[in-house]
Amino acid sequence: MNQTGRLTEVTVPHLAESLVSATIGKWLKKPGDYIEQYDVLCELFTEKVNTEMPSPIEGKLIKIIVGDGETAAVGEAICVIEEPAGTSAAASLASVAVTDTAVVSEDADQSMRGRFSPAVHRLAQDNRVDLSRVAGTGLGGRITRKDVETFISSNGANAAPAAVQAVSAAAPVSPVAQEEPVSQPVRSSGIHLSASPQTPLLEAEGHNLDAKNEHFIDVTPMRNAIATKMRQSVTEIPHAWTMIEVDVTNLVVLRNKVKDEFMRREGINLTYLAFMLKAVVNAIKDYPIINSVWAVDKIIVKRDINISLSVGTEDSVMTPVIKKADQKNIAGLAREIDELTKKTRAGKLALTDMVGGTFTVNNTGSFGSILSYPIINYPQAAIVTFESIVKKPVVIQDMIAVRSMVNLCLSLDHRILDGVICGRFLQRVKENLESYNADTKIY
Repeated sequence: MNQTGRLTEVTVPHLAESLVSATIGKWLKKPGDYIEQYDVLCELFTEKVNTEMPSPIEGKLIKIIVGDGETAAVGEAICVIEEPAGTSAAASLASVAVTDTAVVSEDADQSMRGRFSPAVHRLAQDNRVDLSRVAGTGLGGRITRKDVETFISSNGANAAPAAVQAVSAAAPVSPVAQEEPVSQPVRSSGIHLSASPQTPLLEAEGHNLDAKNEHFIDVTPMRNAIATKMRQSVTEIPHAWTMIEVDVTNLVVLRNKVKDEFMRREGINLTYLAFMLKAVVNAIKDYPIINSVWAVDKIIVKRDINISLSVGTEDSVMTPVIKKADQKNIAGLAREIDELTKKTRAGKLALTDMVGGTFTVNNTGSFGSILSYPIINYPQAAIVTFESIVKKPVVIQDMIAVRSMVNLCLSLDHRILDGVICGRFLQRVKENLESYNADTKIY
């Protein structure tokens, strides 16, 4: 007779202090697979970065609790692994339901029935599902997203989801529609729709459902995380905006003078952004309130100046962090920019590369922008963009000269910062940029 090993839950790890949940991007193992310790189980997406989830134990993968695209809180179980027989255990979890379609019996372990993941709770709310009526097939009677979907598809929900109520008054929904059983929500490339047969939701909103004229794009976990964070920023932070124009003619001369030698010496490109970061960091030293966070009854001013650098990829924008940027010279900042940019575009960022940022700089000039209104990288107090350098006719001492000019655009949290302090901060950045000359040292 074969001896059964201990059944152990694998939970979402505490990846960082500010993270409370993670989304399963894709399972790389399936039930029945034998897992070695540290084998990668799945991809995890957080609001910061995507990372691989290694198995903390060895054994056979028995059950996946949180599926692809679903969200689980830190400490919540995502799968069950059967450890090899003979592994010491204080207690056996033999009551785990192994199949996704299993019905939990009345005498089964129901210790986890009252714990719901955010995805389950949201799905139940959207479809007005009473979770006390749903049979949970997860470990300890936990209700999974699939359990709720099964309940909905069997006409267990007696009211239309809230999405139906959002249809505009220009296309009213028949009162009868809300009293009819809800059909299974349409799932098309990550867009969840639900409406009565009489008034399809997309048609009511004026959308053409002809597949020849449009197509759907999957909302990836990373894109969803970005959307959530941006919505949080504009909802919670009262944004204000200001801009200043800077003459960087001397900076252009300096960079042209040293860039070739820098390439031979370092093997990387010396960008204008490195000079910009140095100017910003030195200005933050003079106005440390810029480097702060709103904490309801307090304003927390950060001692370390950690610059979040916006880096665009084909499908997202990431903000890796240059730690203690105030302790680096221009060459050191250039090396950090190059390293983090390459890691971002290669998908090699670690969570440690993404946390701790206190102020964000975005090089929007790299794609030709001359003016932008950036959204603050929550929960920071401000973000500045470095726009495209363009040659313009400028009046200097009542004479017209062609100069290299650039716009700096600053979005600020008006709970913390006001126009006076931000105006002085930008003026200091301007002074720092205009003080560069052919003799400026980069090392």
